[in-house]
Amino acid sequence: MTSQPEQRMRATRPGGVTLVAVLTWISGLLDVLGGTILLFQTSVAATVEQFGGASQLIASAIFTIAVGVVVLAIAGGLLRGSPTARVVVTVFQVLSIVSGVFLAIAYPAGAIGEYIGIAFALVIIALLWSGRANAFFRR
Repeated sequence: MTSQPEQRMRATRPGGVTLVAVLTWISGLLDVLGGTILLFQTSVAATVEQFGGASQLIASAIFTIAVGVVVLAIAGGLLRGSPTARVVVTVFQVLSIVSGVFLAIAYPAGAIGEYIGIAFALVIIALLWSGRANAFFRR
């Protein structure tokens, strides 16, 4: 049996988890925005050439948008303390980092947005796996 103060402590969401949920939504929005902007680059010959063709550019853009949509969809689970949401967000943040690095290299003109997205993803991962967050997700 757990004591009443211990139950209250376990039920309280740390501020870092709330911050992570907000940063996760922002990261997801950046992915969706970046992918959408990339889709509009299909008429720019230099960009299409950098991706090795229109189909690779479109595939990269769709992948980036899909990652963002999934991250947005599960971010609410973080607020409820869902361990599954934490793992899924972590996996998608790693995919977001990989995608951001690829896009920053392939499309240097838009690299600053990708670097911001990568930074957000790294902060999210660090906060999701902090000690206080671990205690919250174990409840």
